[in-house]
Amino acid sequence: MKNKLFDIAGKVILITGGYGILGSQMAEYLASEGAKIVILGRSAEKGEALAKKITSKGGEAVFLVSDVLNEANLIQNREDILNRYGKIDILINAAGGNMPGATIPPDKTIFDVKIDAFKDVIELNLFGTVTPTLVFAKAMVEQGKGNIINIASMSSFRPLSRVMGYGVAKAAVANFTEYMAGELAAKFGENFRVNALAPGFFITDQNRALMVNPDGSYTDRAKTVLAHTPAQRFGKSEELLGAIHYLSSDASSFTNGSILVVDGGFNSFSI
Repeated sequence: MKNKLFDIAGKVILITGGYGILGSQMAEYLASEGAKIVILGRSAEKGEALAKKITSKGGEAVFLVSDVLNEANLIQNREDILNRYGKIDILINAAGGNMPGATIPPDKTIFDVKIDAFKDVIELNLFGTVTPTLVFAKAMVEQGKGNIINIASMSSFRPLSRVMGYGVAKAAVANFTEYMAGELAAKFGENFRVNALAPGFFITDQNRALMVNPDGSYTDRAKTVLAHTPAQRFGKSEELLGAIHYLSSDASSFTNGSILVVDGGFNSFSI
């Protein structure tokens, strides 16, 4: 008889930023395991393309136009999902990002940070997690069960150079994760859990220019990251999928308020 511990077939999983680099890989993988995926994002073109790709491979996925900073939009998404599926099992808050004005490159100082950009990065990463959580958690509370997975970062644990705005926001996301874990379980019962996934360093289209020179060699920043990573390499995107599967399944039913680190040892390493 098949072990059901990691079985996620039939679970309705919402993914904000669902067609992004991380979100899209999660969506495809979780759909391949039998989950019903709801992709949330602002671009209908990108979202519909991903949903079509998933369904063409035998999975189930739909796309809804959504803005993680627009509460009214999210409430409408919630009603549409409940009308379609009758439940919301899991919310993965994968929407986020950075912008140049909230960073401090080597030739700049703290006084060059653009406050408006700094606010925008915090709003997207923090409030873009808080707002969907509150909207969709309400449906979970009404149904008596729910699972929320946020996306933290290495900068949730310590300040990393350059990415000041992003780091402040992701540190807050980690704190919010732990707070909500206690808030939901203590007031609504043991069937609620809130955790976060904290990826280490992976080469993606988003950070490639920071990590790889035009000739394919590693930048000084990349070399510094590797010097502090016991695995001595960057992560492969598929190496995050086992962690997200665990957090999505009943195998993690007693895991609550945890930040699951997948980083090749970066966060635990010291010299």
